Amino acid sequence: MNKEIALPLVNRKKIGAIYLKLTKPKVVALMLITAIVGMSLAPVDAFPWGKALIGLVGIGLMAGSAAAFNHLIDRRIDARMARTHKRPLPSGDTNPMSVAWFATALGAIGFVLLYWWVNAITAWLTFFSLLGYAVVYTMYLKRATPQNIVIAGIAGAMPPLLGWTAVTGELHANAWLLVMIIFIWTPPHFWALAIHRVDDYRKVDIPMLPVTHGIEYTKTSILLYTILLTIVCMLPVLVGMVGSIYLFSSLLLNTGFMYHAWKLKFSPQPNSAMETFKFSIYQLLVLFVALLVDHHVGVFLTN
Repeated sequence: MNKEIALPLVNRKKIGAIYLKLTKPKVVALMLITAIVGMSLAPVDAFPWGKALIGLVGIGLMAGSAAAFNHLIDRRIDARMARTHKRPLPSGDTNPMSVAWFATALGAIGFVLLYWWVNAITAWLTFFSLLGYAVVYTMYLKRATPQNIVIAGIAGAMPPLLGWTAVTGELHANAWLLVMIIFIWTPPHFWALAIHRVDDYRKVDIPMLPVTHGIEYTKTSILLYTILLTIVCMLPVLVGMVGSIYLFSSLLLNTGFMYHAWKLKFSPQPNSAMETFKFSIYQLLVLFVALLVDHHVGVFLTN
């Protein structure tokens, strides 16, 4: 391949990587796993595979759109923070107008897919989740209150409900239990990162909890939330959604989360906050995989 052909290919790959980064693919992947769990636990006579697949694509596109809008709105703050200064906009790899068009296109395509080929309720719920994260949280709450991540956590907690409605076309109390798990998980997960990056948030005047109330107060809040999360994670068992596999996994995982929170509060090491943050990601991932495994084992045993 000569240089004239190879160069454009390299550029296209670089551009693709830049725009993929704007969608926060690891975050979206975790969201889609929770959406799959919502789809799997929903009571349907014959599973609608086509609708489920289109639903995942639509939810993923709109989640990527929200992430890209977050990059766009926070570009000036990101440029001043050590954690984010190498993101595509602060680093100059792309420009605000291109990101605006990209985010709008992703959101529009995702909404059309959901509205026309899945159902209207999923389309609108996903749209309001996008607005909740990209507009309400990023533009207002993030800069207005230390409870920003608590209030806005509902937007990021919606994927299990979106998965449920995608295959059933209706809301259900059991789906809201899955939302509640992520809603309660979000503050201790994010506050651990905020402790690790407290100087960054202080520098850009973002009122994250460790900035406004101090690190020790935040550590206590993290520990209390992990205890609350352990209780909330029992609810799917109590209502009969899942059984012993999930129960054992949940207790083990939440004990691990509480241990990290306890260590962060009472025996902190230099990396304790970041270790707690990283553990929380795996904790949620494995927790929802356990929900999935428990459900399918239960189905297998009853057939």
